[in-house]
Amino acid sequence: MTIRVMLVDDQELLRTGFRMVLASQADIEIAAEAGDGAQAVEVLSGVPADAPIDVVLMDVRMPRLDGVQATRRICLDADGQPRPDAPKVLILTTFDLDEYAFAALKAGASGFLLKDVPPPELVAAIRSVHAGDAVVAPTTTRRMIDRFAEVLPAPQTPAGPPALEPLTEREREVFLLVAQGLSNSEIAAGLVLSEATVKTHVGRILAKLGLRDRVQAVVLAYEAGLVRAGGHG
Repeated sequence: MTIRVMLVDDQELLRTGFRMVLASQADIEIAAEAGDGAQAVEVLSGVPADAPIDVVLMDVRMPRLDGVQATRRICLDADGQPRPDAPKVLILTTFDLDEYAFAALKAGASGFLLKDVPPPELVAAIRSVHAGDAVVAPTTTRRMIDRFAEVLPAPQTPAGPPALEPLTEREREVFLLVAQGLSNSEIAAGLVLSEATVKTHVGRILAKLGLRDRVQAVVLAYEAGLVRAGGHG
């Protein structure tokens, strides 16, 4: 199956670079491009149903409509609910005032990439997102939250029990370790469980809390005051 990708960036040179990298992949097709968020939304609205865009590589800082607002319009409906037929969005960040990338994750993005990402990692990320996975490692998300702790909204009053009320005691343990950036194998080693068991726990946790992926778990834990930037809660 060919993965249809849309490039959204106001710098044509960067779009050209991404296009060259992706065009060499047999399973990836550059189906559309846009120079800002407004154009991206407009182009997507005209994409035929029988040839949808699968993944959008979205810059953050652009004229007219930035990547956060564009992501929200693409991924969420008027009530703020996820659109089931929306393409996956990967945010492109330079770590330059990209507290916006954190907001984009809340707006429905599936993750984020650094603009200087090595080509093999870019390709792998697109394939992962297309398959329904979060593209960034939780540890990377944690580093981003740490870096922008001063510009992010202050966490709400810690809401441990209410926030995690649907979870069993074991699932709460696993949730907090996921939020700290640990991989399934690291969690398995720490709790003396099999990786398969941890994977099952993570799946149930995401379902019970209504989370799309591990990235959203980190966001939830930070906002609820369960995990704080620069520490492990």
